[in-house]
Amino acid sequence: MSFATYVYAVRRTGGPEIHSPGHDGGGPVRLLPLGSLTAVVQDVPAADFTEEALRQRFTDRADLERCARTHHRVVSAAAAGAATVPLPLATLYANDVRTRVVLEEHAERLSEALHRVAGHVEWAVKVHRDIALPLPEHGTAGISPAAPDEPATGREHPARVRDSRATCERQEENALDAVDLVDRVVRTVAVAAVRRPLHGVELTGRERPQLMNGAYLVPRDDERLLTAALDTLRQDPRLTGFAVEASGPWVPYSFASAVLTQGAGQDGAPA
Repeated sequence: MSFATYVYAVRRTGGPEIHSPGHDGGGPVRLLPLGSLTAVVQDVPAADFTEEALRQRFTDRADLERCARTHHRVVSAAAAGAATVPLPLATLYANDVRTRVVLEEHAERLSEALHRVAGHVEWAVKVHRDIALPLPEHGTAGISPAAPDEPATGREHPARVRDSRATCERQEENALDAVDLVDRVVRTVAVAAVRRPLHGVELTGRERPQLMNGAYLVPRDDERLLTAALDTLRQDPRLTGFAVEASGPWVPYSFASAVLTQGAGQDGAPA
């Protein structure tokens, strides 16, 4: 059986060994020296991680989740002992030699990423609209739309359309104001932030459309400040009708793993 080198993460040389199980069928998780850096790797059956094999495996939601959980578990174990740059799921190279060649080409960028995330954690902050709660009405004086079951005459119809459009515009403005408020407050603690794609209603539920899906890089020593800021936000009357959720701390994937976007991947991908 031939094996490939699966790379979970990169950290500085000198960190402790990692005692965490890797992907099924492979060898133990080990450390691969790269000069001043160290890669966290595992020998895995090459046939299980070809592009075609991964395409088939990742169409199986349970198999994809199992692979993702294994990847995250090893990355988290690595990050528990030292600042760590996680690599994307299914980053593989033909062997250790090829792994060294690619990662050493990116040593400077990896070192910069490690410096950026050292002493920091990632927090996910999301804002949803809670349709079950009434939204605050701003500037609605003078607007008296007809009752829903009231028949509209020819003259009333344009006015009702205008009222409906004005209501939608107010709701959109309220949503933008809510997102801006949450983002500004969280940024008083965070040192960096990125916006992720919004989750659809199939994940959030039709009663809770998502308005913001953000990731924030927070100094580990300031996590209490963040939780206090979030508690204050949840009590802010300007966020009536909106829900603010946070989860963390996480390994800072959103602020580290992009360093190899032009080089990471299966062996044979552009490097």
